Amino acid sequence: MLDIKGLHVSYGVIPVLHDVDLEADEGRITALLGSNGAGKTTLLKTISGLLRCKSGRILFRGEAMEGAPPHKIVKAGIAHIPEGRMIFPFLSVEENLLMGACQAGPWSRRQESLEKVRRLFPILKERRRQQASLLSGGEQQMLVIARGLMTRPALLMIDEPSLGLSPVMMNQIYEAIETLPGQGITVLLSEQNAAAALEIAHRGYVLQDGHMVLKGPRDELLGSEFVKKAYMGV
Repeated sequence: MLDIKGLHVSYGVIPVLHDVDLEADEGRITALLGSNGAGKTTLLKTISGLLRCKSGRILFRGEAMEGAPPHKIVKAGIAHIPEGRMIFPFLSVEENLLMGACQAGPWSRRQESLEKVRRLFPILKERRRQQASLLSGGEQQMLVIARGLMTRPALLMIDEPSLGLSPVMMNQIYEAIETLPGQGITVLLSEQNAAAALEIAHRGYVLQDGHMVLKGPRDELLGSEFVKKAYMGV
């Protein structure tokens, strides 16, 4: 579904990503692993059109996406959940969700989408009239994922969903993410928490200092001494 080849990205004159290749297969969860500063967020921002690549290809369902504006990338079927729980704090939970359905296609099916995300995260139905800033950190993370799903994406990119969450809340969110391929949604999951990401992923990539240094099926990465030492503290 997503095929990235030879991607180079710089901030001004400073190179950040170097000759990065990545594939995200349709109907699967692909984990993008790496420490803070490895380049994971830069890669997701480049895919979603927030940054421009210096060279390389970004193909989504065979169509070139590099250079396309963000709204066209969303329309093509790619949704990006940034790190940091970027809610609209003074809008209600339901108003936040409806902001995700702002394009014509998703808007026409917004009630169907609302029912789906409420089933995925029932707390959002209970809190639908509550101001979003009053939600807990974990509930806000549920809200931003649900808002991304309101765009009715084919590919959902999620950046660091476990950051700052309690183990209980993290498990709830990961259990929800794991169900998405069964709903026809491919997932690209960016995480520092390698153990959590590989628990639900089918395949993974390891990004280090802007270079893709390792890739393979989940079990292969779970068994990798490099991954164990660098990202699991083993």
